[in-house]
Amino acid sequence: MTAKRKSRSKYIVQLSDEERLRLDTLIQNGEHRARLLLKARILLKADASDAGAGWNDSQIAAALDTSIDTVSRTRRTLVEEGVDAALTRRHSPASARKRIFDGAAEARLIALACSPPPKGRARWTLELLESAVVELNIVDRASDNTISRTLKKTNLSLTSRSSG
Repeated sequence: MTAKRKSRSKYIVQLSDEERLRLDTLIQNGEHRARLLLKARILLKADASDAGAGWNDSQIAAALDTSIDTVSRTRRTLVEEGVDAALTRRHSPASARKRIFDGAAEARLIALACSPPPKGRARWTLELLESAVVELNIVDRASDNTISRTLKKTNLSLTSRSSG
């Protein structure tokens, strides 16, 4: 574990009244992902304008129980790219792990999972879908775990459905 360090950032956050109101509303609503709420709180604490707290990265990290690096990245993204970019999580195209299912492949997987199961089967299983997506050239390879995550993202369940 690295030693805690005080951080005086070169990225100075100065939120407008409109941006501050937007972030406050996000937090008060409370119906957003934890990561989004954390970033909103970071930006409000880092705000060096007259209405802001103006905390340094160390103070923010300690108060919000996160890392100084997370605070620093959020601050930098806001200054360089704006509020929307600071709140949005992006998948890096340079990531070492490429996405297996793009939008089109994901749609075909969902259509397959919603179709009648293979002959002799009562329903699709993750293993059957795993084999079928490769056989149908939807993707080159996929694990049952990847298929499960993709289906879960769309709230699709493989449990038996009532017909009628």
